[in-house]
Amino acid sequence: MNSKTLAVLAGSLSFSAWAAFGVLAMAVHGRHGAPLFFDHALLTWSVEHRPPMAVAVTRGLTATGTGVLPYAVVVVAGLLTGRSRRQRLVGALLMAACLATGQAVRYGVMELIGRARPPSFDWQTHASGWSFPSGHSTTGALTAGLVILALCLRAPHGRIPLCLGVACWGVGVGLTRVFLGVHWFTDVLGGWLFAIGWLGLWLCAAAWWLPLRLSTDTDADTDTDTDTDEPGPR
Repeated sequence: MNSKTLAVLAGSLSFSAWAAFGVLAMAVHGRHGAPLFFDHALLTWSVEHRPPMAVAVTRGLTATGTGVLPYAVVVVAGLLTGRSRRQRLVGALLMAACLATGQAVRYGVMELIGRARPPSFDWQTHASGWSFPSGHSTTGALTAGLVILALCLRAPHGRIPLCLGVACWGVGVGLTRVFLGVHWFTDVLGGWLFAIGWLGLWLCAAAWWLPLRLSTDTDADTDTDTDTDEPGPR
C-alpha cells in the first residue's frame, strides 16, 4: 500500500469516527448528560457482579491506562518503527506527540460538554473531573492504536496475535471504567471514537508528510555524498 492510499484510508476512517463522535456528543449534550442507550443497564449489571478478585484485577488493569506508562509504551513503539537513528527519533517524538495532544484536546472537549459521572456510591476506584469522553478509554485506545501501527510496520511475521492482544488491552481499559462504576458506557464509547478519529488524523498527515520529508532528506544526503566523493585535482 503506497502512502497516498494509506492517507486516503486513514482520512476516511478519521472522518467517519469524528462524525460518529459528533453525533454521540450532541446526544449527550442535548440530554444534559443524562444516561443514554444501555448506560443504566450496563452500570447496574457491573454493580451486581463485582466479586473482590474481579475488582482487584480490574483496578490493576485500569491503572495501566493513565500516567507515565502509556507514554513509555508509545515511545518504545516509536523507537522500534525506525531503521536509522533519525527515523527512530522521529517515530518516538511523533507517537508521544500524538498521545499528548490527543489527551489535551480530549480534556478540552470534556470541559466543554461537562457531563456528570455516575453516582459516587457505586464507585470502586478514584475518579475526578467530568465524564465524557472517558480519559482512560481515550488514552488506552490511542496507546493501543499506536502500538498496533508499530507492530504492523516492524513485525511482518506473527503480528496478528500481538495486535489482537494489544487491542484487547485497549478495549479492556475502557470497559474497566464502567465495571468500576466511574463512567457511563457512552463515555467509554466516546473515548474510543475520539481516539480512532485522532489516530486517523495523525496517520493521514504522517502518510502525506513523512515520505516527502524522508525523500528530501535522502536526496540531500545523496547530494552531499556526491559532492564529497568528487575527485580533486591531481
